Amino acid sequence: MSMTSLTNAIPAEPAPLAPAVGGDVPDYFALLKPRVMALVIFTALVGMVVSHGHVSPVIATISLLMIAVGAGASGCLNMWWDADIDAVMTRTAKRPIPDGRIRPDEALAFGLVLSVGSVLILGLAANWLAAGLLAFTIVFYAVIYSMWLKRATAQNIVIGGAAGALPPVIGQAVVSGSVGIESLVLFAIIFIWTPPHFWALALVKAGEYAKAGIPMMPNVAGPTSTRRQIVYYTLLLAPLGLAPVALGFGGLIYAVVGVLGGLGMLAFSVQVLRNREGEAEKRAAMGMFAFSILYLFLLFAALLAEQGLGLFRPLVA
Repeated sequence: MSMTSLTNAIPAEPAPLAPAVGGDVPDYFALLKPRVMALVIFTALVGMVVSHGHVSPVIATISLLMIAVGAGASGCLNMWWDADIDAVMTRTAKRPIPDGRIRPDEALAFGLVLSVGSVLILGLAANWLAAGLLAFTIVFYAVIYSMWLKRATAQNIVIGGAAGALPPVIGQAVVSGSVGIESLVLFAIIFIWTPPHFWALALVKAGEYAKAGIPMMPNVAGPTSTRRQIVYYTLLLAPLGLAPVALGFGGLIYAVVGVLGGLGMLAFSVQVLRNREGEAEKRAAMGMFAFSILYLFLLFAALLAEQGLGLFRPLVA
């Protein structure tokens, strides 16, 4: 590791927070990271529809809402803990806490109430396995990832990705009261997808992460090593994305999306590896980042269409 990398990994001095003036409803909603909540609802719903079981629409709706609230609560606690570094980074400086619209203690109380409430309601509405998994997800993201991994190791995204990969597992637990191979495969897909997705962005934002003292992979191992690791993870992801077809719960539509999407991911990863300077580097990295979101969405949308809308056409007997 170079001296520059070591210097970049040293935590920055905490930035002063703007004095809070009292937030309104949109500010509190922003604390929940609504875009992440939308992804959680989507992947949890797919975990439900691939499950072998039945749950009433009312229970399913309440469960999805509580899973979303739990995800939002963990995002809120993450913003409370990371307020000092959010104030340093351009893309996060306008979040409600560093921007002074909500006090840190208000955000902490809000996140804790939502965490406890979402877990209890999910347990009462669905079952306690699903509630326990939701509680584990909140603790993992808010404590293990946010308070420890994020500032301690360049593997923060790799290990911390488990939190973002759990919603399909919770969704299956809601429907079947157990965890099956279907949701575990979906967990694995999201888990392996997370590093190349986020490291592509980190290549572009490396300067901001260095300023905030966050040891992201490009700042610690260097951009060249990060690019290679993006390719390695994508080589794992492309065949893993086809596992639902091999296991019989992904059909023709999913197979087409999986093959074409996997090839697209590989092509973008190679572009990231090859383009290492100037605008070409930024375009390649942001192209990979954007396409990776589309890839994951289309994979899960294909499963939702097949299993939820009756479009399933099996390729494996």
